[in-house]
Amino acid sequence: MTFKAIILVGGPSRGTRFRPLSLDCPKTLFPVAGHPVIWHHLEALSRVDGLREVLLIGFFEASVFENFLFDATRKFGDKFHIRYLREYRALGTAGGIYHFRDEIQRGDPQHLFVLNADVACSFPLNEMMNFHTTHRGLCTILGTKVPPEDAHRFGCLVAKPGSNEVLHYVEKPESFISDLISCGIYLFDVAIFNTMKEATQNKASQIALDPYTDNDDKLQLEQDLLRSLAELRKLYVFETKDFWRQIKTPSSAVPANALYLEQYAKTFPERLAKSESGGPQIVGAVYIHPTAVVDPRAKIGPNVTIGPRVVIGKGVRIKDSIILDNVEIKNFACVLHSIIGWDSKIGTWTRIEGTPVINHQTIITHNGVKVQSIAILSKDVTVKDEVVIRNCTVLPHKELKSSCHNEILM
Repeated sequence: MTFKAIILVGGPSRGTRFRPLSLDCPKTLFPVAGHPVIWHHLEALSRVDGLREVLLIGFFEASVFENFLFDATRKFGDKFHIRYLREYRALGTAGGIYHFRDEIQRGDPQHLFVLNADVACSFPLNEMMNFHTTHRGLCTILGTKVPPEDAHRFGCLVAKPGSNEVLHYVEKPESFISDLISCGIYLFDVAIFNTMKEATQNKASQIALDPYTDNDDKLQLEQDLLRSLAELRKLYVFETKDFWRQIKTPSSAVPANALYLEQYAKTFPERLAKSESGGPQIVGAVYIHPTAVVDPRAKIGPNVTIGPRVVIGKGVRIKDSIILDNVEIKNFACVLHSIIGWDSKIGTWTRIEGTPVINHQTIITHNGVKVQSIAILSKDVTVKDEVVIRNCTVLPHKELKSSCHNEILM
């Protein structure tokens, strides 16, 4: 069997929930566990036999992905060809796929993986492929179970026991439907383009009949395709028991980082730092870039990623955090449940602290005020000595001289 894969990367008008970090880096390229988010997708796809090409589809300027594509080609070029296809405008999650259907079908692939960029997952793609051959549907969707109180945030599936045929699909239902949700990862037969054509024609007919409707002409996988496939009994779900998390907000990047680091500990332990004589104390899964300088009297981990050219002083404690490029953390500072942005500086005896994420709820509010979240420092933020920053989001190029709690600092 021959495959192609598509990674849906969105565009600059999206990702607003990932601000302020997306002001300096597209969400799809934000570093998690030492690599851009979509690097993990490519690594999983490299383990699929018969995969010949990976296409990134979105409406960013092509220059945004130039450096990434260069690095990705050097790493995965012997496995598959990688290209970026830019939409002329936002066409919807299925619209871009249908627009580039001729490019996608070139070479006559039999099957098509489609992956949303904003997910962290173990990506059991080969297992999905094996399951897909056991039914006569057009699509296998990766599913997972979440706590019932979180299910309304996602696309919910009702599946037939035994066969896993999807009987009903609802995108973000207002009432409880099921705790089995879509992971945003799909395996389609190429015959899906016939269904997309029908969905496009139906959408155009609806708009023509009622031109003043709120409906736009974007073709969405979730609303326009999956629901139809479920009604036609052509949609099946493969349920994963392994990890999965959506990356929508900066706060969700921290637990995603932890999940990938924990996976490294099982599958690629050589990627992780270890406690050694004369080095810092390492607790649990920690990734430290080779160019980072960490004082041997620091204590790091668990679930910490330290980026390029970071300098960490003596007595520093870091836990459950992402430290981005060129950050300086001075002596005896403490960073917990936080993201420290590019080129930021943390003073001596300073404390940056957020609140751990519970399930899939990344921000907790009380009377309309944010009271619990990951602490986020954007690019080029300076925090002076002996300052405490707790549960705050700080926009770029700020200097903080006094303590702040539960605020957005502009």
